[in-house]
Amino acid sequence: MHTVLILGAGKIGALISGLLAESGSYQVHLADVSGAAANAVVQAHGLSNLQAHTLDAADPAALDAHLKRYPAHAVISSLPFYCNVAVAEAARRSGIHYFDLTEDVEVTRAVRRISEGSQQAFVPQSGLAPGFISIAANELIGHFDELRTVKLRVGALPQHPHNVLKYSLTWSTEGLINEYGNPCEAIVDNRRIEVAPLEGLEEIELDGTLYEAFNTSGGLGSLGETYGARTQNMDYKTMRYPGHCAQMRLLMNDLKLNHDRDTLKRILENAVPQTLQDVVVIYVAVTGKQDGELREESYVNKVYPQVIAGRLWSAIQVTTASGIASVVDLVLSDNGRYRGFVRQEDFRLLDVLQNRFGKHYAAGGGKEVSSQMVVSGQTGHQRARRVR
Repeated sequence: MHTVLILGAGKIGALISGLLAESGSYQVHLADVSGAAANAVVQAHGLSNLQAHTLDAADPAALDAHLKRYPAHAVISSLPFYCNVAVAEAARRSGIHYFDLTEDVEVTRAVRRISEGSQQAFVPQSGLAPGFISIAANELIGHFDELRTVKLRVGALPQHPHNVLKYSLTWSTEGLINEYGNPCEAIVDNRRIEVAPLEGLEEIELDGTLYEAFNTSGGLGSLGETYGARTQNMDYKTMRYPGHCAQMRLLMNDLKLNHDRDTLKRILENAVPQTLQDVVVIYVAVTGKQDGELREESYVNKVYPQVIAGRLWSAIQVTTASGIASVVDLVLSDNGRYRGFVRQEDFRLLDVLQNRFGKHYAAGGGKEVSSQMVVSGQTGHQRARRVR
């Protein structure tokens, strides 16, 4: 049985701990600065292999002491992105594997530096985007002899939007603002460049529903570095309902709240409701040459809220938690294969979808929507290949 330390008993940490503990294959220590929050999760499951701890992970000495008292094979950070560098440093000192959910580019660069020469795996960006979206894109990319365009699009949306932003807070407000306000990486005409967030607005229609998509930071993960020399154009954009981008530009750019993020956070959390009735839309499209012909392949999936261990979880919780739980499972079950800095594209899509935790992606969230790749040639024919 593998032992893991999960830091943070919030929306995502609670489900990660439940998934791993309920499997019966993990001894899980869930730690939070609020012992009551960790205890609430533990009591909800009532499992002997899930224990709660009060721990301030921002205190390096306290974190080191905890890992010494409760040795673990891995630490999983579901903390805000700015806490992760200290956690990665503690993992390196303790000689254990490290996983996080960060979308922050600078944090990921710091984790890469910390991982240099390590015999353990350091796996940042292990959630949805970055994370699963890179795994899906990498699968499609591998089908092409030459690459032309790689598009990654993800939306975490309310099923029934009612406010002017047409949005509900489905995860970390700080992480959301970080994505909307920081520079974004893209490949344009074979060059890796930075593009502005909330720009590059486009429309996408899927299953009769119209969405807009625009640049946000971090979602490309390491794909730009991995495939930048091979592809002409590559970018990541967040999907929302039409009109959202204009409202966020007003707040962040016109009213200058990108420079006063604490105020923006208070405004959003006071005015924008949370919901468990959400949907996660995942869309990847790759265009290039196959056998000398110009073709396109796409991965399209919608994931809805799911009942896991007797409790309803939102789609963003399911996709994020099952994404990181599946790569944790793959790393720990294949001792020695993964070491040092591990990119999301180092994991195979089929391995993730067939994993006991990644299966929540393949299920389509209980709706009649399944993961599939559609191949379109110049002749207009199509064939669908299920990847589950």
